[in-house]
Amino acid sequence: MGHASDAAQWPAEGLDESMLADDPHDQFDRWMADVVAAGLPEPTAMVLATVSASGWPRARMVLLKGHDRQGFRFYTNRTSRKGSDLDAVPRACLLFPWHPIYRQVIVEGEVSRLSEAESAEYFRTRPRGSQLAAWASRQSAVIGSRRELEDRYARMAARWPEGEPVPLPQFWGGYLLVPRAFEFWHGRANRMHDRLRYREQDGGWVVERLAP
Repeated sequence: MGHASDAAQWPAEGLDESMLADDPHDQFDRWMADVVAAGLPEPTAMVLATVSASGWPRARMVLLKGHDRQGFRFYTNRTSRKGSDLDAVPRACLLFPWHPIYRQVIVEGEVSRLSEAESAEYFRTRPRGSQLAAWASRQSAVIGSRRELEDRYARMAARWPEGEPVPLPQFWGGYLLVPRAFEFWHGRANRMHDRLRYREQDGGWVVERLAP
């Protein structure tokens, strides 16, 4: 992650085991609060990595839409490539790339679909334009032109005019990643970075330091 030729660019203080919360979910919330306080753009942006049914690794940026002790929530078109990947291989990895503050978090776990009720509850909070776009874009499908996409959006806007609720598409919904491991990475000079991993074991968590 970057070049460490100039030691002065890296933080003097690193990440020590004594700094960690007992539970990785609490540690994640601490770091997310730091990111928000630092004013980083799109603090909830994360790389979602999946594996296809044929074994191809794939990654893309999505937005985290909820985190608690149950896991990490995100939403998408279920017929998209990530949706089909998760149907075939219901495991994924999340990467939060908080480069400006020399931190990143990696979360690995199993993924399941959220209920229609929970998906609909979140869908109602989205801006109307985003709701219409969910209907207009059959995500990952090949289209002939930008005009084709815009025409479809216009048809959706006419179908549900301003003031009329836009329903949840049957092909759209949420996912929950239940973590099995967390890695907290903190940049240090000379590529001597700190990497501390929480690994699930016997219903609890063990912390391991990884070589950088």
